Amino acid sequence: MELIKGNIASPKGFYADGKHAGLKRKRNDIGWIYSEVPANSAAVYTMNQMQAAPIFVTKDSFKNNAKLQAIIVNSGNANACTGNQGMLDALAMRAKTSEKLEIPLDSVAVASTGVIGEMLPMNKIMAGIDMLDKQTGNAADFEEAILTTDTFQKQISFQTKIGGKIVTMSGVAKGSGMIHPNMATMLAFITTDANIPAKLLQKLLKIKVDKTFNQITVDGDTSTNDMVVVMANGCAENPLIQEGTADFDKFAAMFQAVTEHLAKSIARDGEGATKLIEVQVKGATKTEDARMIAKKIVSSSLVKTAAFGGDGNWGRIICAIGYSGGRFAPDNITIKIGGMEILNHSSQTIFNQQALDAYLEEEHIVIEVDLHIGLESGTAWGCDLSYEYVKINACYRT
Repeated sequence: MELIKGNIASPKGFYADGKHAGLKRKRNDIGWIYSEVPANSAAVYTMNQMQAAPIFVTKDSFKNNAKLQAIIVNSGNANACTGNQGMLDALAMRAKTSEKLEIPLDSVAVASTGVIGEMLPMNKIMAGIDMLDKQTGNAADFEEAILTTDTFQKQISFQTKIGGKIVTMSGVAKGSGMIHPNMATMLAFITTDANIPAKLLQKLLKIKVDKTFNQITVDGDTSTNDMVVVMANGCAENPLIQEGTADFDKFAAMFQAVTEHLAKSIARDGEGATKLIEVQVKGATKTEDARMIAKKIVSSSLVKTAAFGGDGNWGRIICAIGYSGGRFAPDNITIKIGGMEILNHSSQTIFNQQALDAYLEEEHIVIEVDLHIGLESGTAWGCDLSYEYVKINACYRT
């Protein structure tokens, strides 16, 4: 597997574009991804019960088959909690994209992100779709078009050889606040020119989302609009990938690398964040327990504020373990921060406080927890909680 300098349109047969339609003051705010041939596809969605209209429309596109040719996305307005009119507007976005690209209606997915409860300015949406280019667009413009409070564009591309053919996979995502997946104000799109069945793609997507996107948190809020969509158009012309083969293992490893990179990028770009926090838990009896404990630690407001302040207060970490719901032995926990052991079998150790203080000033903080009761492990990612986060969200609509 090789990391390449690419974008969401790097896999063969894919194109992307983005434009400024006036939903936001300056930046691009509408874009699409297009495959020149129908692509086997898979998707997962937010677990929030107040799901936005685009979620229902995308689910409808998947109802009769698992093939997509396009994803239309707008930012600046979530089209959430907008009633029947919001549903009609999301359907109109799908219909307009279908017409413009001359592809079947149910081969279009729809995604929106932005302010909740406001109606879409459909005149701007329709004009924006008319501006998008089918084959000569700019993928970087699409990356910008999906952003809200993000401070940077999040994308990654890899290549590997499968069945004697070069297979490319690219991912792009947005997400900065209201992040606590299952999933959160997070959109992620993955394209690949691999030849793989849709059912296997859906199975793999669910596994990788659980290990990556569902293991990040910024503020504990789960949004109305989250979705991850993957499209595999087969243009690499590799032999069909089957589960349990060496080719599948290569593909799955590349999939893991893409989703993990995007997930960590979202966590690092949390609203107002100054640090990425990574929590690694091992020694659990079940993977689910390790993941649960890791995410509870990184979700803790006290751990997050301690990280912001550079305070190595291990009491906050062990407190989060205590209410995590995962299984552990209270007198048998080891904690390390930046490789420095500060708790051994639930007893504080002697450590270099100055070295710990210096480490906590770094942008990437790693907390390791060993439960000493099993062989399973799990990782979660999050960010610190700063004054700037409060400022951003206190004035989000103004």
